[in-house]
Amino acid sequence: MSLTLVHAISDYVELQYQGQPLFRYVYQPKTESYESPKPYFHPLFTLAGNLVTIFRPHDHVWHHGMAMTSAQLSGQNFWGGPTYVRDRGYVQLENNGRQLHRDWDRFDCDEHRLVLDERLEWLTSNERLWIAEKRRIALATIDTKQGYWSLDLHFSLQNVAGHRLTFGSPTTEGRVLAGYGGLYWRGPRSFNKGRILAADGLEGPEVMGKAASWLAFVGRHDGSGDASTLLFLDQPGNPRYPTKWFVRNEPYACVSFAFSFDEELMLDPGASLSFAYRVLIADGAWSREKIEAYVGGQGG
Repeated sequence: MSLTLVHAISDYVELQYQGQPLFRYVYQPKTESYESPKPYFHPLFTLAGNLVTIFRPHDHVWHHGMAMTSAQLSGQNFWGGPTYVRDRGYVQLENNGRQLHRDWDRFDCDEHRLVLDERLEWLTSNERLWIAEKRRIALATIDTKQGYWSLDLHFSLQNVAGHRLTFGSPTTEGRVLAGYGGLYWRGPRSFNKGRILAADGLEGPEVMGKAASWLAFVGRHDGSGDASTLLFLDQPGNPRYPTKWFVRNEPYACVSFAFSFDEELMLDPGASLSFAYRVLIADGAWSREKIEAYVGGQGG
């Protein structure tokens, strides 16, 4: 394996494999405050070089590739854009928080591996520190024969606000089937009407709000016509495993590990929530059989 990590100080890190970028992680975003600035992965590529994220789409400019977010956190919005308010609908409030990169605690990359440990702070719209986060980004696998690579992502969120915090979603505020939040991916335009597969035989847009240990999205690219597959794996030990999913394939492609889809999750002062996820990015349209063989080989 031949890995290279490019570091643009105070901006981003980019992982390359044999000179070809796999991902860029922008850790000091320059987005507007109403977009709830947060570190994000974009662009994100398959081994064949196909782009599988979109950044600031015109319909929702606060959708930033793949990012860890929360749409409803004790009245604050770390998702971006307007907030869903019960009995009122979406309202642009003065409540857009942000995630601030503080430091790298580990910055290891050689020809064979990548492990990055980051410290972040979640600040409210009035600059109050509510969450101290420790985040790990690690390259899990590159398999050129099978045509995929994967990331292991860990998020540890500690409540340092001095009072209880409540994670929710538009669904917990009354909007049906809108339980978005958590780690969220927005796919390219050409992935519209792509195929959704999930554990336990689940398939299609009906997976919205269902619990499953994994979910896959298969889409096609304009130009080449190539297919790509993204596989999102929840991990035993995560809160509310197996997670409920927020997923759409129309009018656009998106997936999130929605741990507070339709039920609020409380976090007491000083307590922490820890999440571990794997995201696999593959060339080609993976079948259910191939996905289940991979998942079974991971021990879950």
